[in-house]
Formats: sequence, C-alpha cells, structure tokens
Amino acid sequence: MAVVKPFRALRYDEATAGALPELVAPPYDVISDDQRREYLARSPHNVVHLTLPESEDEAARLVREWRESGVLVRDEEPAFWWLSQDYTGPDGVARTRSGVVASLRLEPYENRVVLPHERTHAGPKEGRLRLLRATRTQLEPIFLLWDGSIELDGLGEPEMQVDEGGVTSRLWRLGAEFGSALTEELADAQLLIADGHHRYETALAFHEEDGTEASAWMMVVIVPTDQEGLTIFPTHRVAGRVNGVRGTAIDRPGDELPGVVLYRGGEYLLVDGDGLDVEVVERLAPEDVTYTPQVAEAVAAVDRGEAEGAFLLRPTPLDDVWAVAQRGDVMPQKSTYFFPKLTSGLLFHPLD
Repeated sequence: MAVVKPFRALRYDEATAGALPELVAPPYDVISDDQRREYLARSPHNVVHLTLPESEDEAARLVREWRESGVLVRDEEPAFWWLSQDYTGPDGVARTRSGVVASLRLEPYENRVVLPHERTHAGPKEGRLRLLRATRTQLEPIFLLWDGSIELDGLGEPEMQVDEGGVTSRLWRLGAEFGSALTEELADAQLLIADGHHRYETALAFHEEDGTEASAWMMVVIVPTDQEGLTIFPTHRVAGRVNGVRGTAIDRPGDELPGVVLYRGGEYLLVDGDGLDVEVVERLAPEDVTYTPQVAEAVAAVDRGEAEGAFLLRPTPLDDVWAVAQRGDVMPQKSTYFFPKLTSGLLFHPLD
C-alpha cells in the first residue's frame, strides 16, 4: 500500500529571495560544470547553491540562514499540490504532463510498493546521503509513475508559475477533499520510479540510520500514466570504443529507427540483437560511453573524432518498463528518458 500525505512545504518568498526564474534550476544530476556556474551566478539564492553546493556544510548553513532571514518560508498548513508542465519534446511536439506533489512514506523495494527499473551506482548516493544528513531537507522531488488517472477541473490561477529551460511549470494547492480521494485511489497502487533512483535509495539509507518518523517520508511527484503528455524518449550511447561491432549498412534513418543503429565512419549500420535496444547495446559492451538524447549530438561527436561510434536507440516502451520492474528486474543505466525533468526550487520538504 502506497501511503501519501500532504506536507508543510518550505518555499521561496520572492519578496525576499528575488524573482522565481532566478531561483529555480534543473535537477542536480543533469547540470554540467558550466551550467552550475551559470546558475550560481544568477542569484545568491538559486537552488543550485543547495543541490550542488561547495560542501554539504555550506548547504546546511544556507538552509538555516535562508529560513532565519525569510528567504525560505514554511507553509502553516500541510497541502498536496498539482504540478503541470508545458513542454516541447526532443521530437518537436508540444505537450503537457501533470501530476500530484505529495509526501510519500518510504518503502523498501522488497515490499513491492515502490519499484525501481534502473541500476544505480554507489558514488552519487554517497554524495546525496551526506547532503541529506547535513540539510535534513528533501531539496528536490523524485518522479514516480502510477498506472491510474486523475482529473481535476476548475483549478483557476496557479499559485506558482515559472519558465525554466523551455518548460513552464505551474503549481496549484489542492484542497483536503482531494487528499482523501487520492489516499483511497493509491491504496493498492504500485509506484514506478521514473527518475530519482539514487535519491530514493539515499532516502531509504538515511531513514535507516536516522530512525525518526520525519525521515520516513519523501517529497515525490506522482504522475498518472493515463495522459498523452507522458512520453519516453531514448538516450543514445556515444562510445569511445565499439569493440568490433558489425552490422548491415543502411541509408541514413529517419525519425523512426528500424532497430539499434550504429553510426561509425560516416555510415549507418543496423545491428542485430534480441531484446530491448538498451539491452542489445549493453551486451555489445562498448567502452567509454557517454549519453545524449539528441541524435544530431551523438552523430556530431563521432564526426568530430571524439568517439569511435554512436549507438542510436528507439524509446523503451512504457509497458516494457513496467514489465521489467514488476518482474523485479532492472535495466541498464539511462534506459529511459522521461522528458522534461522536474524543475528544482519550487517546493522543499523539511524533515522536522
């Protein structure tokens, strides 16, 4: 059983902190070093000062000071929130994706309430754990999928709205009656982690060592799957070495790939293999792999001589993602690309 509750959010007070567009940013794990410097320079109160700080102690000091000075203020009453994101995907199509922001009771994976679908790595979790220990604040929500639907009418004007990276995020505070209905709807639900595996596992580890009731909860965005705006895009693999992979030469493919395509030496090769595209490439064991959602970027890296080849992949179907997770299996890293990412800095979840 998935247990959710409203929470007393910590939020920026724009009268003190500055305008919201100067304060928000993408999640920590998609920000390059150059982008980090840019966001830090936007405002002394930009969320990146917390999510990618100079040190964990510095982030803890800033959270404390911002709360004391009124840069961050705590809501008096707990609430659920409705988040809507307007975006144009890598395919050039405009869409809207929506979900509910809530506080979720953490469940170990073996309870089969929250399901992972990708492997994680120890390094990122160690850094996030130190940050959570220091700040005792969930700084960014994770993104969960729920095989259900929610329809809301008459929301009116949003309480918050901001454009970041071409994505317009809008937030509405929801009434108590919505919370009761949501709790009932989720009673028998399984929730699939779309984005945020490292942070979820970090929260579990922190609760195990902290042992408090407050640390048993985590800020999440639960996105119903029954909406046209929910899409998965592929993440292509750019390989320093492709290790002798062969294929059948084909013409330059269009938007619909015929299978796994290797671009190497100015030609496109169709690669044979069974299973999901990400599994086919993993078995081929390319080396020095980096990732990009853009075909043009992957091809350009090869043309510039920065990589031997680029594996171009089709999106992993959502039904297959669910099937893998429900079997208790996991896919390779970067198997799915749920676009857009959730904007950080809209809401914070203190663990006190």
